[in-house]
Amino acid sequence: MSRKNLALPFTRKQIEAVECTLPTPFHIYDEAGIRANARRLKAAFAWNPGFKEYFAVKACPNPFLLKILKAEGFGADCSSLPELLLAERVGITGEEIMFTSNDTPADEFVAAHKLGAILNLDDLTHLPFLEQAAGLPKLLCFRYNPGLLKGGNAIIGHPEEAKYGFTREQLFDGYRQAKAKGVKRFGLHTMVASNELNPQYFIDTAELLFDLVAEISRTVGIAFEFVNLGGGIGIPYKPEQEAVDLERVGAGIRKAYEARLKGLPPLRLCLECGRMVTGPYGYLVTRVRHIKHTYKCYAGLDACMANLMRPALYGSYHHITVLGKETRPAAVKYDVTGSLCENNDKFAIDRLLPELAPGDLLVIHDTGAHGHAMGFQYNGKLRSAELLLREDGAIVPIRRAETPEDYFATLDFTGLKKFKA
Repeated sequence: MSRKNLALPFTRKQIEAVECTLPTPFHIYDEAGIRANARRLKAAFAWNPGFKEYFAVKACPNPFLLKILKAEGFGADCSSLPELLLAERVGITGEEIMFTSNDTPADEFVAAHKLGAILNLDDLTHLPFLEQAAGLPKLLCFRYNPGLLKGGNAIIGHPEEAKYGFTREQLFDGYRQAKAKGVKRFGLHTMVASNELNPQYFIDTAELLFDLVAEISRTVGIAFEFVNLGGGIGIPYKPEQEAVDLERVGAGIRKAYEARLKGLPPLRLCLECGRMVTGPYGYLVTRVRHIKHTYKCYAGLDACMANLMRPALYGSYHHITVLGKETRPAAVKYDVTGSLCENNDKFAIDRLLPELAPGDLLVIHDTGAHGHAMGFQYNGKLRSAELLLREDGAIVPIRRAETPEDYFATLDFTGLKKFKA
């Protein structure tokens, strides 16, 4: 696989033209890149009839992007009522939705059941809880936590310490109970890593699940319709990193499928990728406000961690391009910061960049997943607009920026006038 592609799909001139009506900061997504990537993922699993990618809505919950992915044949992986409603508004319903939640309230099970979504239960106790709240559907899926049998990674943690999923013993019990209660159709799911770049990891996960499908099928006497291999396929945030070889993953899983599921009914495969679908095709565009020289050099931006939380939350690397200065030497070391009253509000620490000046346009790469979606309003910071670079080169708004009126919308200032302190 080739190294990370640092080329931008837009020019400085295009961004400056947009700024006339839509000031920075904003996230912008590349439709052509997203569509090409979606097709590549589908092609890697074209050997499996019925293969389905359920896009993880939490990664980038914008209806315009969901509509694009729906057109590419994707479903929606939802984990909350608002995500279910968002999918429904885009026209994604029924078994095009995989509802994978945890610590789930009754009303969300009811809503998902009414939509006809595939319900993927996180715990054995959810079986009677669902039965009482909404009734049991004919199709159920259970989330498996393999514990010490499978390693995790830094973001999602070790499976044995994770709050998610059934143990192996609980799985067998759960399928027996579901069968006895009249459930006729079955699926199996796991999700044990996040932003993983080793392609063999996903092949090993498939082998683990295929062996489990074969054993449960024989022992419990049920037939599985599908296995959801989860998501977790990472993207190369750093310039020296390589993207996951999807073709290798698809071929390796095919080999495991053919070797380990002989004699069983055909099994359709599912994924619930989010980050690798949209992540590399989103960018946070921001301008330098101030350059500060104290014990270090600080470049203060008009964006902050309310626009991109990952560097502060995980210490994550996001590449930064300075528009118009791409060919200049990266000779000055900066902490690139926002204006939040938190010292960890930094997009980069000790990052070598071309010499910066107030007004410079910066592009922070790979914000198309868990970027705008993880925004917040702490310190009175307002979430930015989202734009879409269409395939024909047009740039259109797909979410406006928040205003102070939005920030105050849930407060009762009328009641405040009557309130006695």
